[in-house]
Amino acid sequence: MRLRRAAVVALAVGLQFVPAAEAREKRVKLDALPTAVKATVLEASQGLKLRGLTQEVKNGATFYEAELEVDGRTRDVIIDATGAIVLIEEEVPWELLPAAVREAIEKGAAGGKILHVESLTRNHVIEAYEGHVRKGWRKIEIRVDPDGNPMVGK
Repeated sequence: MRLRRAAVVALAVGLQFVPAAEAREKRVKLDALPTAVKATVLEASQGLKLRGLTQEVKNGATFYEAELEVDGRTRDVIIDATGAIVLIEEEVPWELLPAAVREAIEKGAAGGKILHVESLTRNHVIEAYEGHVRKGWRKIEIRVDPDGNPMVGK
């Protein structure tokens, strides 16, 4: 009985550290992309360095991510299977962030180190900023809207 209880506890503790299986990501080559996706990647990466491509299945839908380099910073372009850009995640220099966003991320990062901040753009509109923070051995994300209001669970 003790052994079974110990095994259940160990399994439960171990599962807390296993990433969700709902999203599977794999590296892909440009030539392996569907035609519409490839065209979007070529257009979005024009004049930029293409650092990598991945394919991800999330909730049954397939998405592609093009990791680009812009002036030494990253820009990730998420594209759906039809070739439409769904989201752009772009690293933003700290000094260019709105003051309310900087304050909210600093507050959320209290006791941690802010690694970088990305803007999240959908349909040409910034909908959020995401601060990537290291607190001890953990990495967390702090998401705020463009006015600096927390966006918990969104």
